Amino acid sequence: MDRTLDYFIIGIYLVGVALFGIISGGKQKSVKDYFLGSKTVPWWAVCFSIVAAETSTLTFISIPGLAYLTNLNFLQVTFGYLLGRILVAKILLPAYFKGELSTAYAFLENRFGSGVRRYASVVFLFTRTAADGVRLFATAIPLKLMLDIDYPTAIVIIAAVSLIYTFTGGVKGVIWVDVVQMFIYLGGAILSLIVLMQLLPGGVSSFLGASAHSAKLSVISFGFEDGFAAFFSKPYTLLGGIIGGMFLSMASHGTDQLIVQRLLATGDLQSSKKAIVGSGIIIIFQFTLFLIVGVALFAFYGPLDIKSDEIFVKFILEEIPVGLSGIIIAGLFAAAMSTIAGSISSLSSSTIFDLYKPGVLAAGKEFNEARGFRISRIVTVVWTLLLILAAIFFKESSKAVVEIALSISSFTYGGLLGTFLLGLILPSANSKTAIISFTAGILLMVLIIYFQVVAWTWFTITGVAITLLTGYLLTGKNKN
Repeated sequence: MDRTLDYFIIGIYLVGVALFGIISGGKQKSVKDYFLGSKTVPWWAVCFSIVAAETSTLTFISIPGLAYLTNLNFLQVTFGYLLGRILVAKILLPAYFKGELSTAYAFLENRFGSGVRRYASVVFLFTRTAADGVRLFATAIPLKLMLDIDYPTAIVIIAAVSLIYTFTGGVKGVIWVDVVQMFIYLGGAILSLIVLMQLLPGGVSSFLGASAHSAKLSVISFGFEDGFAAFFSKPYTLLGGIIGGMFLSMASHGTDQLIVQRLLATGDLQSSKKAIVGSGIIIIFQFTLFLIVGVALFAFYGPLDIKSDEIFVKFILEEIPVGLSGIIIAGLFAAAMSTIAGSISSLSSSTIFDLYKPGVLAAGKEFNEARGFRISRIVTVVWTLLLILAAIFFKESSKAVVEIALSISSFTYGGLLGTFLLGLILPSANSKTAIISFTAGILLMVLIIYFQVVAWTWFTITGVAITLLTGYLLTGKNKN
């Protein structure tokens, strides 16, 4: 099949995204401009940017694959996502906007001291590099297959385009490109669904018939069919989905610099609240679309002996007409680059604000904005290179290792969120208590995940419970 038109569309898209990011970012004169967009970005742009940032290639490919393999039970998790963001708006954001905060971890310094801030930042830097290294590798797969190039070359191409507009436009450029990319990848998913319905012999009737026969449209699952003992081993139950999704969303959108950086760019509390809650509403509709695509893939193919993550890519490359497939693959890249660019910017901002600047001030020196701005750009390049190396590393890894890497954020999120909550609800907790509790939450979650004690939707709340319980016990001991 001649894919010249696809190549042209993808090439134009990649060049256009880079140019748009450069233009929309404007001139950057200070570290604040570079990493906080001068705190002048409108809330609706931040809202769309949040959705794009949390939607990676793995989401674009895996969620349709999940519905192809199972049903719509994952939607229960998205209901929890919305509730979690509402709690972030009610509990965490007011604390962030008290004073002049530059990162999520600045709150921890205000509450516990600089040591806890540095510790949390280092944990974030490690987990974000590992997780997004996997996402960068996943993005390179279709580019490698289409262009018949090796994986390192494909990885470098995607990372280089993301770096161009992140380096020149800062977080403002990243946010505005994300706004465009959200509509591109959603458009790609809608186009795929339209083509699927047209290819089905009976159209919507065939879709509904095949779905009803296989219970593919089932949304609610209470999960008690196999008894209470097996309940916590099921990820997509009503209770597990809502509670698990709620705590995961509180951690990922309330304590992760990837998202908090965008919320701080709005400049005021009310705007950030509208952005975070609005993103939760959009996410429900977005995941519904991705899941429906997966159900339609099942109606089209029936059961196949194929990995679920490969089914959507198979359809795009084999069934979508040339030209349209280029647009949809561009959408796949849009989902990826929004995450990668955001990751580069958030890693760099945390490095500067949480590690470099405090180090300069602690040494009794004055922080020079011009020098800090130059170093910020250098750090941006360094983190891009580290993400490339992480992606190349995972290229050589087995599936099991990749799954462990994707779980890293899950077993650190609980400890991180627990530490934030510790600072809010236990006034007597000190720096030592926070670090010990945070570490306990991470280490025990490593064991829980390794031995598969509970399903992944219970990871974050379990980590939070361990962290808070440890903090409570240590605080009580200190009192005595």
